[in-house]
Amino acid sequence: MERSTRQAAIIATAVAIPLAVLVALVSFLKFSPDEPKAAPPSPPAAPQATTPVPMTAAKLSPRAETLCRALLSQLPTTVRDRPQRPVTEGTEQNAAYGDPAITVACGIPAPNFPPTDLVSLFDRVCWHAAEGAASTVLTTVDREVPIQVTVPKAYEAAAQWTIVFSKPIIETVPKMATPPSGCAGSV
Repeated sequence: MERSTRQAAIIATAVAIPLAVLVALVSFLKFSPDEPKAAPPSPPAAPQATTPVPMTAAKLSPRAETLCRALLSQLPTTVRDRPQRPVTEGTEQNAAYGDPAITVACGIPAPNFPPTDLVSLFDRVCWHAAEGAASTVLTTVDREVPIQVTVPKAYEAAAQWTIVFSKPIIETVPKMATPPSGCAGSV
C-alpha cells in the first residue's frame, strides 16, 4: 500500500507542477497590461534665465587680452547642467553660467589679502576664497593673469563649482614665476 501511495504522490506532483506553471503563465499573460507602463516623467528643469549677466570689463594689457581670449575659448558650454549665458561687457574676458549666474572674470586686478590668509589648491590651480553675504569669490593667485570665479550662495560647495575651470586655466594661462607659499603643487 505504501508503494502505491508513493506512486500516486509522484504522479500527482508530476501533473500538479506543470499545471501550476501553465495556470500562472496564462494568468500573467491574460492580466498583464498590453503595453508596459512608462516611467513617470521627470520634473522639468527649473527655468534658466537667458538674459545677459551684468559684468564689467577691465582694460586689459595686450598679454592679458591674449591669455583671456585663449581661456574663454576653452571654457565649457555648460557647468553641470547650467548653460553658458551672455554677459553685458567683456565677452573676450567674462563668462557666466546658470541662474543665479556663476561668473568667470579674467584679467581682474590681483587680489590683495594678508599673507596669513589661507590659499587652496583645487585640481592644480591655487585659489584665494573670500566669503561674502551673497556669494563666494574665488580668485587665482598662481597665474600670470588673475581669474575670478563668483559662486552665488544658492550653490553649495563653491570649490566644486570652481574646479571645472581648472583644466582650461592650466592649458591657457601660465603659472606666475613666484606663486604664494601654499601653492606648491600648482602647475
